[in-house]
Amino acid sequence: MNNLDQTKLQVLWNRLLAVVEEQGQALIRAAFSPIVRECGDISAGIFDRHGRMLAQAVTGTPGHINTMAEAVLTLRERIQPQNMKPGNIYVTNDPWIASGHLNDFLLLMPVFHRDVLIGFTSCTSHLVDLGGLGMGPEGSDIYDEGLLIPPCTLVEAGEMNALLMDIVRANSREPVANEGDIYALTACCERGAMRLVEMMDEFDLNELDTLSDYIVNKSKRGCEMAIAEVPNGSYQSSLMVEGYELDVELKATLTVSDHDMLLDFDGTDPCSQKGINVPLNYATAYSVFALRCIVGSDIPNNAGSLAPFRVVAPQGCILNAQAPAPVAMRHTIGQLTPDLVYGCLHQALPDRVPAEGASCMYDLPLRNTPETAQSNGHQFAIELVFNGGTGARPSKDGLSVTAFPSGVWGSQVETTESAAPVLIKKRELRMDSGGAGRYRGGLGQRIELQPSGDDDVLLFLSVERIRFAARGREGGMAGAAGHVSIGVDGEPLPSKGLFRIPANETLIFETPGGGGMGNPQERDPALVASDIRDGLVSEKNAKLDYC
Repeated sequence: MNNLDQTKLQVLWNRLLAVVEEQGQALIRAAFSPIVRECGDISAGIFDRHGRMLAQAVTGTPGHINTMAEAVLTLRERIQPQNMKPGNIYVTNDPWIASGHLNDFLLLMPVFHRDVLIGFTSCTSHLVDLGGLGMGPEGSDIYDEGLLIPPCTLVEAGEMNALLMDIVRANSREPVANEGDIYALTACCERGAMRLVEMMDEFDLNELDTLSDYIVNKSKRGCEMAIAEVPNGSYQSSLMVEGYELDVELKATLTVSDHDMLLDFDGTDPCSQKGINVPLNYATAYSVFALRCIVGSDIPNNAGSLAPFRVVAPQGCILNAQAPAPVAMRHTIGQLTPDLVYGCLHQALPDRVPAEGASCMYDLPLRNTPETAQSNGHQFAIELVFNGGTGARPSKDGLSVTAFPSGVWGSQVETTESAAPVLIKKRELRMDSGGAGRYRGGLGQRIELQPSGDDDVLLFLSVERIRFAARGREGGMAGAAGHVSIGVDGEPLPSKGLFRIPANETLIFETPGGGGMGNPQERDPALVASDIRDGLVSEKNAKLDYC
């Protein structure tokens, strides 16, 4: 294989990308939970025998993909290759190894070809419920939040660990869905392993090292060349978020040198006592993803393209929570780190960075009340996902109701109503929510939801941008802040907490809009007229903002 030419190496690289995409789709098709099956809250990847990520499925979220890249290295060292056997699969949901909270299961499968370990397949997806207080910010430590599974064997020589599966089922309000999702994760790893071995046989390969060195080195050089085009220097930014007990200030310093970038969260406020804290692996995943969207965005994501980017933070700050801090809703603040990073990068590349957006997912974890379970034995848990608008781009409007940076698609009405006792009465774009500018911010959306039966439903709320709206850039205006209330005329709810939706009431849920870019007075009048005609901007606001 050492004699492979550049053309064949590139063909093999493309083949790996096809294999890993099939691997990801196998997980989605087999999954039980709507957030996986309908929203794509997953990752799937192929790794070499050293644990370096060679390819990742396009479908997936950075919080799973980039944390998976580091988790495989950790698990490889913990378990040791000499102890791995064909047909084994290993699992953990440790937030500081996997993807930041207990609900995400990460699997690792060693791949053997001709009785030799040649690499690994891995994947992650979200399990809807693992006991404890569940998907909400109310926990005071990780032990409140559910079942923690240290690195262990899920499948041994092709046989499922029955005791572990019994433990997972016994600690869940959705045992059937959890079991189905674990089998889907297993199938994902097995599909990737099977296709990888088929590729090895088809091309008569004995090892992956030559191909993996080619992928990693070429990707690393490409990213270093892209970084070299960014002016050297240190750039600082800050971002205020609502937090739980108190407002929280996030701070970052981005240091750019000739061939690498260092992001430092020094100065960021300490951890909360509630479950909105972010392990550094998760904050790193989204921060590096944001940088990669601008710097070397055409280079596939793998160990090589991730190598020139490094993230550090003081232990105990809210972006580097230490065990056993509560972290169930780590995405609420973690997914705002791209806006924090872009505040730095905009100073170096003002013509390439968008305005701030809604950023964090506006998800709705819903569950039955305790008295409902006691009276009729019915339990359910579901996590619905909705998105707001992205910030305007330097030469284009922002995108409305778009999953950036998470990539997790919005929950579908029909699927939601079939999986949980809720009725979605309305779902529409939120007029006037995009920040005005030469280029307008993307719009948020308005959802009206109510329990479909006679029982109340519990809402575990943890969102941001209720008071700190997405800021515009270069004279652009802020987008609309989010809004949540129970009843059309109800008082606005705070951004975080546990709330009860009465059976006869409607939850009003409005996601934020993105900030605008540039002076609104410079917007093309034809575009303003088009926005009015399409119902995106009201005539009243058009006169106020654009005239």
